Amino acid sequence: MEEMNNKPIEHNVDAPGQPISKRKRKKREKNLIFYPLGTIGRDMMYFLFNNCILTYILFTKQLTAEQLLAITGIMVAARIFDALNDPIMGNIIEITRTKWGKFKPWLLIGVLSTSIVIYLAFNMQLQGWGFVVFFGIIYFAYSITYTMHDISYWGMIPAMSRDADLRNQYTSRATFFAGVGSTLASVLIPVLTTGNMAIGGSAGTAYGVIALIIAILGPVFILFTLFGAKEHRGDDMEPKMKLNFRRFFRTIKQNDQLRWMIVIFLVQQIANSLVFGGIGSSFIYFRYGYEGGLYSVFSMVGVAATAVLMLAYPALSRKFSRKKLMTFGMIMVAFGSVLEILGGLILSPVPGAGLADISFIILTVGYMTVNLGLYAFYLIMMISIVNTVEYNQLLTTHRNEAIITSMRPLLTKMGSAIVVALTSLTYLIFNITEKTNLISSFEQQAQLGEITDVERMEGIKSVIDGVESSQTLGLLMAMVLIPIVFGFVSYILYQKKYKLDEKTYDDICRQLEERKAAESETVPSGEPAAEPVATAEE
Repeated sequence: MEEMNNKPIEHNVDAPGQPISKRKRKKREKNLIFYPLGTIGRDMMYFLFNNCILTYILFTKQLTAEQLLAITGIMVAARIFDALNDPIMGNIIEITRTKWGKFKPWLLIGVLSTSIVIYLAFNMQLQGWGFVVFFGIIYFAYSITYTMHDISYWGMIPAMSRDADLRNQYTSRATFFAGVGSTLASVLIPVLTTGNMAIGGSAGTAYGVIALIIAILGPVFILFTLFGAKEHRGDDMEPKMKLNFRRFFRTIKQNDQLRWMIVIFLVQQIANSLVFGGIGSSFIYFRYGYEGGLYSVFSMVGVAATAVLMLAYPALSRKFSRKKLMTFGMIMVAFGSVLEILGGLILSPVPGAGLADISFIILTVGYMTVNLGLYAFYLIMMISIVNTVEYNQLLTTHRNEAIITSMRPLLTKMGSAIVVALTSLTYLIFNITEKTNLISSFEQQAQLGEITDVERMEGIKSVIDGVESSQTLGLLMAMVLIPIVFGFVSYILYQKKYKLDEKTYDDICRQLEERKAAESETVPSGEPAAEPVATAEE
């Protein structure tokens, strides 16, 4: 309601098309700065643990096929558990009532505990089955701690504004700064852990140092969001609901557009995450040499191009509909895949050419183009999921922001579980661990001081020289075909099944404003508003 007891309240969410005061405009400007800054450290932590952990294990541990299968099983099980844990965390956040709001306490607790877990994960000197047991414990711990702040962080977007354009800005800026964090990590980690520039002369030592640095940066950056961003606190005025996990399933059951977005976003996440899951780095090392700088350039160019899209997305979304932007993205994915095959398969690399190798250049440009198209998908999916909040409110009278926004990390983790399975399956089919075990043996000897850095690099070079063409071909086909197939499926489903286009969303917001105005007229001055009639949601 706009008024209660004849006094205006400030917790109502911004409505599209409504004039705003100078104070609210200032708050928006602060939110647009401080909210996205907080995720830089979070995404450095995310990249290190989710995108580097399997590479770290492969190149620093001796693994039998059984141990790799056990580690794969742990990662898949933990990520599925993590995904199922998201709606539970969403429910817990929904019923949280503190003077700091419902999001920020979990942001702080989650980031601090994740930092501890990340440090331990990369600084425990274990091998064999002892490491497998430790890995199982630490991986499930990460699943719990990261969920705390991930659900809280993204759940703040619908709580900060209902205006579609402003949400686009929050989402694109947060995604941009998330990209800054992941790009910094993706560029620096390979350079500082692989090849001649590895910190401490070995991959094991290097990962331990980097884990410590990132464990410190995560809490530092989240302070921007904690002290600078202000969400609307209207939910805190509502009666505290009981923790009810059935609400999660009822929300999905009653919201048909959310159901379709669950399927579409999951498929898209598989396409978007596969290369960074380990296949990309292994292919680069096997085909072009064991130097982290090459993979850093490959990933940096691939991700950096998306920064332009993230910044330009609000302007593009005003000019083009989301479905038209999806079409542009699909064309880029298809074209980029052709370039990847041309550079990675048809053209032969020139020994010693490094970054000047035309094969490497075309492969990298192809990946950049594919990644740009898939990131367009990702931004559109983010907005599309958030916009089901108002649709849910229209259907049930409840917004359920934390539950609905928990879908994004839930599906990201479900997708990453499938990516881990696909990655490990690729490694086993093409016997990639035969080579990585040999490389890790040289890394371990260097870490223990048993061989010099020169001997380490010479030994690893001999391993790379012995990689068979069928192994590099298998890695290339996996990193090209899987993204384009899954990307195309998500594109078709979105075009056919998602109905909340720009016009429909604006109409929903108009209906909600009319409903609110009608309810306010029925409440006598000075009397509290009646509680909403119970629905199946309750």
